[in-house]
Amino acid sequence: MIEKLETIARQAGDIILKYYNLIGLNINIKSDGSPVTNADISSEQLIVSKLKKNFSYPVVTEETPVKYSERKKWKEYWLVDPLDGTEDFIKKNNEFTVNIALIRNRHPVLGIVFAPALNLMYTGSLNEGSKKNGTPIYNRSNRRNLVAADSRQNSSIETKLFIRDNNITKVLKIGSSLKLCSLAEGLIDVYPRFNGTKEWDTAAAHIICKETGCKIIDIKTNKELIYNKETIKNNFFIASRNNLNFL
Repeated sequence: MIEKLETIARQAGDIILKYYNLIGLNINIKSDGSPVTNADISSEQLIVSKLKKNFSYPVVTEETPVKYSERKKWKEYWLVDPLDGTEDFIKKNNEFTVNIALIRNRHPVLGIVFAPALNLMYTGSLNEGSKKNGTPIYNRSNRRNLVAADSRQNSSIETKLFIRDNNITKVLKIGSSLKLCSLAEGLIDVYPRFNGTKEWDTAAAHIICKETGCKIIDIKTNKELIYNKETIKNNFFIASRNNLNFL
């Protein structure tokens, strides 16, 4: 299954890069204020058609959400962000990804995060570990001088205060799901997120992190982030190594 998903992600990535290399780009603003481009739409169309052709699970995507009254009955479904980090895509910093996750009983059990401009493929599967470009990864950091990630485009005052209050002096600015993937491979130790993310922003990278000795904790419940909620918005969270506790 992972091999098929990697192929789908790469095909979507090829489409995205065609738009990425255009001189002009059509940008529209959605009702929530976030940007959407033709690359988002074209990537979604490819991914949805391929998933429906190869698998029987229903599909939820950022650009085509499904009402809770319908999806609340689902035990398994695909959760897709066809272009995570659209702002990074528009600003051409290469840090945007294709995210494909399989959700089972409100938790991600399989995830693909592909950064086409960087040719980075992260994969994770429940109880089978995670890989970066085919090589197993694990967060083995025991750093006491912690390294944090912050959003390149959507930082917050609360995040800056968290970093200050925990005496963290090294912060990497990273776009899209690559923040969580950086945690998975041990480049950082913690990623606090205290402003808006949606379920499709985190699901694929969540299982990749989980399989590498990391966790994503909902700060409202003090439990692992869950999916297929009535609202697709995530609560604020702290992602970190399993051996760190901030709540």
